Amino acid sequence: MRIAVTGSIANDHLMTFPGRFADQLVADQLHTVSLSFLVDSLEIRRGGVGANIAFGMGQLGANPILVGAAGEDFEEYRAWLDRHGVDTESVHISELRHTARFVCTTDEAHNQIGSFYTGAMSEARQIELQTVAERVGGLDLVCVSADDPEAMTRHTEECRKRGIPFAADFSQQIARMEGADIRTLMEGATFLFSNEYEKELIETKTGWSDKEILAKVGTRVVTLGAKGVRIEREGEEPIVVGVPQEKAKADPTGVGDAFRAGFLSGLAWGVDLERAAQVGCMLATLVIETVGTQEYELERAHFMDRFTKQYGEEAAAEVVAHLN
Repeated sequence: MRIAVTGSIANDHLMTFPGRFADQLVADQLHTVSLSFLVDSLEIRRGGVGANIAFGMGQLGANPILVGAAGEDFEEYRAWLDRHGVDTESVHISELRHTARFVCTTDEAHNQIGSFYTGAMSEARQIELQTVAERVGGLDLVCVSADDPEAMTRHTEECRKRGIPFAADFSQQIARMEGADIRTLMEGATFLFSNEYEKELIETKTGWSDKEILAKVGTRVVTLGAKGVRIEREGEEPIVVGVPQEKAKADPTGVGDAFRAGFLSGLAWGVDLERAAQVGCMLATLVIETVGTQEYELERAHFMDRFTKQYGEEAAAEVVAHLN
């Protein structure tokens, strides 16, 4: 399967302040705040939902096509993704804006002050999926992940118009969406991804019940945190897959993206939904054990050893043949 992943591409600039923000704030002067914090450290990490998912798929050898927008400062990031098996030829490069950027300072009490610059991401709406499909010889599935809202709408509408199966994956953008927007992006999706909270938010905002949503999408995939994932299809018994025991909880950022990467890779390989979810859960476990969304290393023997211990020999035999 040729799978394209549309979504945000961003750089994260993360800093730590060795004090408490609250100690620097004067209660009766909050209307004229002017502060500068001398920070102890700066970490620059690669991120963005679309890039994170594509990176994970590339690690698994699924040859994903990343579709998104970045600035002329993207070249080093592009080289990184290229080295890890991601097709970046369909990334639109803005002539005016930098790659999206999240700048965040965290104090010793874990309070945060952050800003997100959308930058080139706003130009993702200019990308036509037909051009991508023509370049790669057709698309079997498009995962429409969190991105410029108008880009998400346009990609979804183009998929429907051209008969390209798509997966709806709102993630961070769901908070700003109205019910009508969610209904538009979800109607006719082959897959609908969400976590438990997002599931309830989708139902509340759309006014559709769980049963009504299952009638409108092919497969609903709900991640359950430490409990794993539940896969639902209309008229069928749910499939519930547990997660391997993590060695440590280093950083939860990007865990959902990693699950999607593993699940989509399983689909690309042609394994069934349960097996695809198992691959997703295993990859998500590696990410939660690592600080950073793309800092983990996927070693084939290590991955398969832990996968086999959790899911058994039969499951492992179906996966190992596909894992690069």
